Amino acid sequence: VQLQAYGGGLVQAGNSLRLSCAVSGVSGGTFCRFAVGWFRQAPGKERETVAAISRSGSTYYADSTKGRFTISRDNAKKTVYLQMDSLKTEDTAVYYCAGRNTILSVGPITTEDYHYWGQGTEVTVSS
Repeated sequence: VQLQAYGGGLVQAGNSLRLSCAVSGVSGGTFCRFAVGWFRQAPGKERETVAAISRSGSTYYADSTKGRFTISRDNAKKTVYLQMDSLKTEDTAVYYCAGRNTILSVGPITTEDYHYWGQGTEVTVSS
């Protein structure tokens, strides 16, 4: 199983970016059971949860991203997206996606309790 996060870049504060997390090495049916989370790590800081989505589409957002970020999934494409609007300089970080096959239908996994991790994509928000 591989997760590839992409879509990062340099953007001015107030603008938007959309990150994608493409999952490969699993069937479409297995992906439908995947819970996926987005995390970020800024320089000198610990990694933190940004948003998460369950297999059923239930979502979770960190307080710092609520109302600005939107997580969604396209099961046909085996991809999870993170739409980031109204970006702030404090959103600058390396963003990672992570996935886990959930046998039971549970809510979004908000901790780092995932089995598979992508390589990260860098987001820089300038003032």
